[in-house]
Parts: sequence; C-alpha cells; structure tokens
Amino acid sequence: MALDLEEQEQLDEFKAWWKQHGTLIVSLILAVAVGFAGWEGWNWHQREQAAQASTLYDTVAKAVRANDAKAMRDASGALVESYPRTLYASMGALVAARFYFDRNDSKSAKLQLQWLIERSSSEDFRDLARLRMAAILLDEKAHDESLKLLEAKHGKAYEAQYAALKGDVLVARNQPAEAKVAYKLALERAETQDPGFRDSVRLRLDALGG
Repeated sequence: MALDLEEQEQLDEFKAWWKQHGTLIVSLILAVAVGFAGWEGWNWHQREQAAQASTLYDTVAKAVRANDAKAMRDASGALVESYPRTLYASMGALVAARFYFDRNDSKSAKLQLQWLIERSSSEDFRDLARLRMAAILLDEKAHDESLKLLEAKHGKAYEAQYAALKGDVLVARNQPAEAKVAYKLALERAETQDPGFRDSVRLRLDALGG
C-alpha cells in the first residue's frame, strides 16, 4: 500500500533519526544486556561460593565433633584459603581456634584468631576474635598486648565483655583502681548480657572493695 505524503515524511524523519542515533541506542541496549548477564553471573557465582563454603564448614564441624584434628585442619584451611570473604570461613576459623585452645595449643588458636582479626568480612567476628585473643594473651601474661586489643574500636554489643576483660588485665597488672572503673563500665553496659555475666563482674568488683 502506497504511503501518503505525511506518512512518507514521518518515515523519512525516523530514518534520519535512526541513522543519527541508532548506533548509540544499539550500544546502550547491548550494554544493559551484558550488564544484566554479568549481574546474574555474579549472583550465581556468589551462590556457588556460599554452597561450597557451607559444605566445607559442615566438614569442619563434623571433624570437631569426631575429634579428628587432621580433617578439621584440612577443611578449615581450605575454607579460609578458597572462600575467605564468606561468613563460613570466619565461622570455621572461630571453631578451629576453640578446638586448638581446648587442646592447649594456644599458638594455633592465636593464628586462627589473627586471621579473623585481619581478614574476616564481619565486624562481629573481628570483635569476637580480638576479645578471645586478648583472653589468651592475658593467660600468657602478655598484658600490654592484651590491653591494646581491648582498647581497639569495637561494636556496642561487645562493650560489656571488653570492659570486663580489661578489668581482669588491670587486676593482673596490679592496678585495682583502674580495674574498678573497667568493671563498673562493664556493669553499666551489661543490660543485654545474661545474669551470670553480670553476677560474675559484680563479684570481681566486690573483691576490689566495690
């Protein structure tokens, strides 16, 4: 069917417009399509990483229950090496640290905790690792190192525990006045802590004369 003059003019205008802008439009469409495919690919990659890390973490947990040190070491090592940014890697390192500590291998426990402090993707795990590392250092009478960790920036959820352990370190350094201040702060921040924790801090404070 022949086009009338108005339709022909509209067609000619569209052809001219397309000639001028068509390449850009096609490029934009391709960019969006590639970006979407990349996003989907990234999500798929993340899901695969999480699934594989989860399997390794299960292996770590089973090895701990079975008291299989080699299997635990191999699985936790694979976790932190291959999937360091996942929470499963942090969980595995924390479990491994406890496993070693319970078997009086503080050197290996500290290596796991140091990895968490330096590499964990979770602030909560980093805070918890500093707390546990500080406790080990207190046992080893490395008081200055322990205090340095406890004075590092940490989340509000751990303020009471950090303050209580700081009090313990100050008692060990024969600084009872400073220890009292730390214990009182721990009690002030212990609203969300279990009653057993508060009672423990109160006993330590009372032992210093309140």
